[in-house]
Amino acid sequence: EEQLQESGGGLVQPGGSLRLSCAASGFTFSENDMKWVRQAPGKGLEWLSAINSRGDGQYYANSVKGRFTISRDNAANTLYLQMNSLKPDDTATYYCATGRFMYSDFVPRTQGTQVTVSS
Repeated sequence: EEQLQESGGGLVQPGGSLRLSCAASGFTFSENDMKWVRQAPGKGLEWLSAINSRGDGQYYANSVKGRFTISRDNAANTLYLQMNSLKPDDTATYYCATGRFMYSDFVPRTQGTQVTVSS
């Protein structure tokens, strides 16, 4: 059974940094593209970033390009999202998921990790 567990969220001041992790189990992590999405309070899901299975192709939404970096460690079955220059608008619950794209019927199957950017 595919399992994903996000961690690393928290409260951070504007301009600060956080690194999110996503531990994967129950499937062949190294054969899957992966992505991060988020949901801000009262808003819909937003696709943020994706990485191919080998880790040598990264894709970003304009809203996070230049501030966030996606990476993965296939030996450790872990996906990461390094978030720098955080803004209050980045406040959201962050989810990891398999696949590169987020389709309109996507529903997170994990609990996510909460990121709050506030002074």
